[in-house]
Amino acid sequence: MTSTTPATAAGIDPRGPRFAAAVTTVVLAVALVLDNVWVLLFQAVVFAIASGLGLGASPYGWLYRTFVRPRLGPPAELEDPAPPRFAQTVGLVVTAIGVVLSLAGVTWAVTAFGALAIVAAFLNAAFGLCIGCEMYLAIARLRSRPA
Repeated sequence: MTSTTPATAAGIDPRGPRFAAAVTTVVLAVALVLDNVWVLLFQAVVFAIASGLGLGASPYGWLYRTFVRPRLGPPAELEDPAPPRFAQTVGLVVTAIGVVLSLAGVTWAVTAFGALAIVAAFLNAAFGLCIGCEMYLAIARLRSRPA
């Protein structure tokens, strides 16, 4: 779910967020299989970095820029980095709730909130459907409506 190329005035490579969503899916699958709050916390930190510092600051962004992007041709189009960055914030909120509840003793928190996050990450990785991005666009439409 993170964008993984530096944002420019023109936009970001849309393949970066899909790559990051694939990595996120794997990390969240590990958290779910192991029922491990620390793996969920790791993913929450990745979301926090991308949300707070920008998409290009994400560790998954570094992986994409370093190992994947050099082997690809240029993207057909660029996208606005704001929706994927908002999606990172949504992922942060969901995983942070799971971490906090789990550390507070709620035994099902990693499973429940990890499952919510993995569905969103998988949809983005496999089908290019970014739920957080769609939320961003819906909010933008609502805000621009005349009163």
